[in-house]
Amino acid sequence: MQPELPPHHRALILEDRAAGFELKTRPTATADAGSAIVRIAAAPIVSYYKHVLRHYPFPLPFVGGYSGIGRVVAVGPDAVALAPGQLVYVDCVVRARDDPDAFFLSGVIEGFSEGSRKLMRDGGWRETFGTFAEYTRVPLENCIPLNEARLCGELGYSVPELASMIIMLVPYGGLRDVKVEPGDTVAVCPATGGFSSAGVQVAVAMGARVIAMARSEGKLAALKEHLRAAAPTADIETVVITGDVQADSDALRRFGPLDVVLELTPGTVSGTTHTRSALKALRRGGRVSLMGSAEGIDAMEIVTNDIVLRGKQMYGREDIVQFFKMLERGLFPRGSHLDVRTFKLEEWKEALDVAAEHAGLGKGAVFVL
Repeated sequence: MQPELPPHHRALILEDRAAGFELKTRPTATADAGSAIVRIAAAPIVSYYKHVLRHYPFPLPFVGGYSGIGRVVAVGPDAVALAPGQLVYVDCVVRARDDPDAFFLSGVIEGFSEGSRKLMRDGGWRETFGTFAEYTRVPLENCIPLNEARLCGELGYSVPELASMIIMLVPYGGLRDVKVEPGDTVAVCPATGGFSSAGVQVAVAMGARVIAMARSEGKLAALKEHLRAAAPTADIETVVITGDVQADSDALRRFGPLDVVLELTPGTVSGTTHTRSALKALRRGGRVSLMGSAEGIDAMEIVTNDIVLRGKQMYGREDIVQFFKMLERGLFPRGSHLDVRTFKLEEWKEALDVAAEHAGLGKGAVFVL
């Protein structure tokens, strides 16, 4: 028997971009066909979420929050595997069931096509799906059951720690897309941002030798020290980006030809050289996962060296399932190597400020409810 849902719950609602969130009491949705109601336990806050709220396209009013971890409290009549009481990961990518190319990111952006915008505005999710809320209505396919006994019991993760690690799903999607294998040499460029440093950690967990590239020698040293402390067998080297394409490529080649390049350049950065340097260091038939704003790609170099070039936007459902299998196997650091700051919904202003600063490998800010 499903537990009775409260008639109302609290949520962070955006009605005015300039004013920011308001913590409001709103009606609790019910589970209908194709959906589940999840009691959110922890919802991560990406470092750039203030920018999302001010500039990303989405209709108002808007329930904040994208992904999270919580417990199923009710399911629609067509649910055959999910059941009340399960701990689940809630994913933000909502796809149209009659057109998977139409999708939006709940709590982030309304998508890039007319179908995506229609799905968000008229599909019934805008008012009910958002993880900065005590309860959220989620598509059944967006709920990934977690092995709570293994993750929280045997391995000792807290739910906020698990929520903070969700950022690793993005680079994992790119690395898995180019079929990274144990023993591969993978260059991550750049490597000291939020998603990119997570990419370094994921590549190490996948058994790769990692060459981390960045402009700051100090940040690279800190990244290497953190990973070596968390995973003493981690095979990681660093290359400082000088802006000299050939010199930086030669520096990469000192570690042997690259098998894979994971490119995660932020969209706000221009005039970069690291992608060209990394491409020059690839072996013949090497693979590139483009997940950022790469510049200066030489088509003839790619053709001449049989380079496999794949664009990847985030990840798919199978990637999510496989990622949590890796977590269950204990392949990622935990305990003292994770520094997660937690906040209540009413502390949202401080939470967004801290999230912007407290970012990087092993760090994170999370709402706990």
